Amino acid sequence: MRIRPNRHGTRPRTKDRPSYSDARTGRIITVDRGRYTALVDEDQADERTVTAVRAKELRRRPVVVGDSVGLVGDLSGADGSLARLVRIHDRSTVLRRSADDGDSSERVLVANADQLVVVTAAADPQPRPRLIDRTLAAAFDAGMDAVICVTKTDLAPSDALTELYAGVDVPVLSTAAPHGPGVCGLDELAALLADRTSVFVGHSGVGKSTLINALVPAAHRATGSVNAVTGRGRHTSSSAIGLRLPDTHGWVIDTPGVRSFGLAHVTPETLLAAFTDLADGATGCPKGCTHQADAPGCALDAWVDGGHAGPEGHARLDSFRRLVGSVQAGSVQV
Repeated sequence: MRIRPNRHGTRPRTKDRPSYSDARTGRIITVDRGRYTALVDEDQADERTVTAVRAKELRRRPVVVGDSVGLVGDLSGADGSLARLVRIHDRSTVLRRSADDGDSSERVLVANADQLVVVTAAADPQPRPRLIDRTLAAAFDAGMDAVICVTKTDLAPSDALTELYAGVDVPVLSTAAPHGPGVCGLDELAALLADRTSVFVGHSGVGKSTLINALVPAAHRATGSVNAVTGRGRHTSSSAIGLRLPDTHGWVIDTPGVRSFGLAHVTPETLLAAFTDLADGATGCPKGCTHQADAPGCALDAWVDGGHAGPEGHARLDSFRRLVGSVQAGSVQV
């Protein structure tokens, strides 16, 4: 006899869902094909990592590195044990990007990070200011602080990038990996990372993993080289990972290299909020103003000319307009 399968077999048996009042809090440090590695009882004597799967009711919600989650089940961390992820706590920040600027679907990269470190090389591969601009825009939109770290300054100077971003009020640090162990200029970067959660973003080959290995010697992140023909780096990191900085409460999150950074969710208004010295001047702009130099009725020029944005007002306005122009120009392969 042929039995027809129950069409309603996936429905829960009751509408009364468990409260999971006994759920333990964990920090997601890696995500790999439906398995989530979380740190439980952080900074306690019995601190441990556990592997978890997502509860059925959360399957439509993305869980990313940096998330604070609730866990139940086997939290021993023993080999073969499996916990269940039942809750995603409120996020303080969310770093997002879209496939391109015309795509309304967004991808959450990391959660609960305090600052974003844009890693770019001074040479080999050549710096791409367009990608740096777009990454900074995403950080400002998320309410995060930003730092630009220029690597491989033993191959070329970083003066041009330092001058280019002087008006954005973002620290520009220089590091170099000379022949032999160590990374020069690392102390200044380490000081900015201490006691904070920082996410490293940049295109392939710029030296993110080299920096991570210098900051966290136990990380052993794979490093690669730059293709001599295309001038682009090879992907060596396939997924994001959270790593604790030694001798500090800080965390760093290493992410795979990116070739494009869509900003469908960023508007000139949200970006302007990061330029607090210019934001008040925009109150005199007409509705829907693009804030570009050729925008009719834009009040930002008069605001800066009047000295309301300080002595660096013109440089700040130029930087803001460059970021807005990069967002409005559309996502490109960089």
